[in-house]
Amino acid sequence: MQLAAAALPGLPGDEVPVALRRVARFAPNRRARLGGREIAAQLAADPLFRQRIGSRAVSDAGDLGSAVTSGVAPAAADPVEVAALAYLARPDGWRDLIDAAGDAVRAEADSAAIAGQIRAAEQRATRAEHDRAVARVEADKLRDELARVREELGQLREEARTTAKALRDALAAQKRATDLVKTEQGRASGKAQEHEAELRRLRSRLADAEASAATGKQAAKDARAVDDARLWLLLETIGQAASGLRRELALDPSEKLPADFVADSAAERPGAPERSRARAQDTDDPGRLDQLLALPRAHLIVDGYNVTKRGFNDMSLEQQRKRLITGLGGIAAQTGDEVTVVFDGAERVHGLPPAPRGVRVLFSKKGTTADELVRQLVRAEPPGRPVVVVSSDREVADGVRRHGAYPMGADSLLRRLSRS
Repeated sequence: MQLAAAALPGLPGDEVPVALRRVARFAPNRRARLGGREIAAQLAADPLFRQRIGSRAVSDAGDLGSAVTSGVAPAAADPVEVAALAYLARPDGWRDLIDAAGDAVRAEADSAAIAGQIRAAEQRATRAEHDRAVARVEADKLRDELARVREELGQLREEARTTAKALRDALAAQKRATDLVKTEQGRASGKAQEHEAELRRLRSRLADAEASAATGKQAAKDARAVDDARLWLLLETIGQAASGLRRELALDPSEKLPADFVADSAAERPGAPERSRARAQDTDDPGRLDQLLALPRAHLIVDGYNVTKRGFNDMSLEQQRKRLITGLGGIAAQTGDEVTVVFDGAERVHGLPPAPRGVRVLFSKKGTTADELVRQLVRAEPPGRPVVVVSSDREVADGVRRHGAYPMGADSLLRRLSRS
């Protein structure tokens, strides 16, 4: 589409179709974005126009255009550009060039996904090895401590034998050894008490070490579970996106004729006004919100009171929550997307109805705001998953955008709910 849009102004005025003359006057950076659908429809419906655009694009491409017209795709060329030139110029074997370009794009995507999985596995293995090394060091320390205690116990036993011998001598000496015997007995008793106290301290340390080890094992297990869930969700999102791309690029020359493609294109947009497509770029436009919710495995996160106080401020907080949650249930049923709505939890909430199917209702904990909880939800998602955050708070929008989410204004959701 970029090639066709760039070549369009170079055609003589009488060779530009009437439907595209307005598009040809657009600025270069807006021509493909705002007039892409009209250009695509004209390329599919008008072979002569496509031939003229193809000749112009091949000429602008230089050596790459010459190679494509001869049916050859250079190895270092961008596969997407090769596919676009082949579609416009249509040399012998152009469908094979497009199929080869699609295979190259899919191979690059698969290689990137596999490399990411390998890096994640290596990181988990490194963390596990580090944990094992720490556990071995702690075990060595405990063994050294146990050896020291045993040595002290042997010394105490030797001292006890010496004391007993001295006691027997003192008894034989009777009164002359009475004071000495009492002294030795007192010293032996003190040593025994110290020994018992040391044993109790060591038992306490051993119990603490065992509790710490159990806590570490549970934390590692929970971390692995979170990583597995994020990895599964990312792979699911990538798989659905790849399936959509395969369906979009698949061409079957033996079953459809050019007229069939024109009919399919017309059926997908019956009388849709051009102005609505331009407005879809506004963050408060429900059309833009619908486009984002149509992405595979999308997750819609809503800043609850930010939306309700903007749209239902004349109601009580309970009625505001009920109306918003009910409307989000309809969106979840229509799109099949994951929906989470977050409210500030400073006040106690009574009589909250059960959440609709597919809608998760959360209240922030004491000392935490709903804005902070929204940012935590966004950071918890794996990179690459479409996450849409609805809030008119600029700080929230800027924060979630830095983490790869799509911020939308509260008015976009209110307009979307009013259509339902």
